[in-house]
Amino acid sequence: MKTKGILRIQKLVGLMGLFGSVCLGQVDTIPSGEILYNGIALPSEWPPRWSATTQEGRIRRVPYLEERPEVVPIDIGRQLFVDNFLIEGTNLKPTFHLPEYHPANPVLTIDKRWEKQGKAPFAAVFSDGVWYDPAEKLFKMWYMCGLFAGTAYAYSQDGLHWEKPSLDAAPGTNIIDRRHRDSNTVWLDGEETDPQRRWKMFTSTKRAGRSGWFLSVTGSADGIHWSPPLAETPAIGDRSTVFYNPFRRKWVYSIRDSGPRGRSRRYREHEDVVAGAAWEKSDTYLWVHSDRLDPHNPNPAFEDIEPQLYNFDAAAYESLLIGLFAIWQGPNNSECNRRGYQKRNELLLGYSRDGFHWHRPDRRVFIGATEKPGHWRWGNVQSAGGGCLVVGDKLYFYFCGRALCDAFWDGNGSTGVAVLRRDGFCSLDAGTKEGTVTTRCLRFGGKYLFVNVDCREGRCLVEVLDRAGKVIAPLSKEKCLPLSVDSTLQQVSWQGAKDLSRLAGQPVRFKFYLRRGALYSFWVSPDRSGASHGYVAAGGPGFTGGRDTAGRDAYEAAGKISGP
Repeated sequence: MKTKGILRIQKLVGLMGLFGSVCLGQVDTIPSGEILYNGIALPSEWPPRWSATTQEGRIRRVPYLEERPEVVPIDIGRQLFVDNFLIEGTNLKPTFHLPEYHPANPVLTIDKRWEKQGKAPFAAVFSDGVWYDPAEKLFKMWYMCGLFAGTAYAYSQDGLHWEKPSLDAAPGTNIIDRRHRDSNTVWLDGEETDPQRRWKMFTSTKRAGRSGWFLSVTGSADGIHWSPPLAETPAIGDRSTVFYNPFRRKWVYSIRDSGPRGRSRRYREHEDVVAGAAWEKSDTYLWVHSDRLDPHNPNPAFEDIEPQLYNFDAAAYESLLIGLFAIWQGPNNSECNRRGYQKRNELLLGYSRDGFHWHRPDRRVFIGATEKPGHWRWGNVQSAGGGCLVVGDKLYFYFCGRALCDAFWDGNGSTGVAVLRRDGFCSLDAGTKEGTVTTRCLRFGGKYLFVNVDCREGRCLVEVLDRAGKVIAPLSKEKCLPLSVDSTLQQVSWQGAKDLSRLAGQPVRFKFYLRRGALYSFWVSPDRSGASHGYVAAGGPGFTGGRDTAGRDAYEAAGKISGP
């Protein structure tokens, strides 16, 4: 059967997983263009042009995993083991991890009269946004209020217990925008110089006398009172979203498109969010889509439906971009309407180091539907704008789930949260026998090496090698102070070495020795706090902006709030 074949392919990809992107399909050329923060050289023509995809579900190659830079700069962010980009060699086992659904779910439910307006009751993110605002030290959420009926705002002290304030935008309610809408994205722009545009909202609306949907761009100082539209895109598909790529300082429009595989995405980038809203079709690029490794619907009645990419959100996390792929598995809307239940959308992850190509080594569902009677996330799971929040040693992923609905099949949406260890996407694991992982040549400007490791019943040691692979004294395995801890922020030290400052700017390798443990990430910080200076997606307690300049202070701040 087709489903069994898909599962066999997924297991094969899981085994290949870390150590090679799946390299089927057409090849991009890699002439040297812009050099990125991590040493990756972009093609001289960027973004790259791709020809139309085919029904076979071509899997795109990831060029930077084959043409890796000779030396990788690592001054931005924690370095994650989600691919082979940093690895020269290892005998450790890569393991990809899934989040846990918080027992408080759903954390935001339909409990206001105005959330029952529109086609059906609804109180959930449809991208929209969940952010931590460092100026007010609050978690903030924007969500669809009544199906297609408008946008509302809520806030929280801990990210789990939410308040719906009475606002003056629509007196007596927490509604901040009454416009008929479909998809919506709210973004906290930490680089904006105009305080009236600190928050940005991209709302998919219809226009009188015009066919199709249009993204309108508005700005706000407080996320509650919004400007008239600053710009409006050409006609696009309804479920289109936007994110900011801080590594290249580009706004990216993730444009719904229809190709040979049905729903897919086109790409539009621009450094100016307002000017970027105007484009011709030739200014957009065929981008991401589903492929033959994506999961099919487990219902035998729909297992032959080819999956499609329903939506795509992304955010910068530490040293790379995390992509949330909403994979549609059917049935079609007309069939859902006839049967009176939700279509199946589930969230899978991908990773990008250049902002365009996506490595997708784990095709298991990251956040999924249950189709259990009476369950709040029966179907149609959707991601939140901003990606995730960093709450101490955890990552919070907010999402929409929908229960069965008598009023209209696509209604009854609530918001939940799934929790993952910080950096916990993939670990390199060792059993009773000691294993190793040696990095490629790296360059840093910091002083102190930190790791995210769980080796409570084992041991982790590190040595530093020169370009030729020779140990740099006294930074040897024998001089390393052994670690037997479970910590998402742990400094590594050596006898006879104050710090690593004398190696700043030089190409070196790290060799990690691990027994009975899991290694998640490493980084070199300029100070003893362990601040990574990487990006923290939608933020979190203790961070003063979009980057981790706080280190341990962020853990202390998260520990002071109730709930996590």
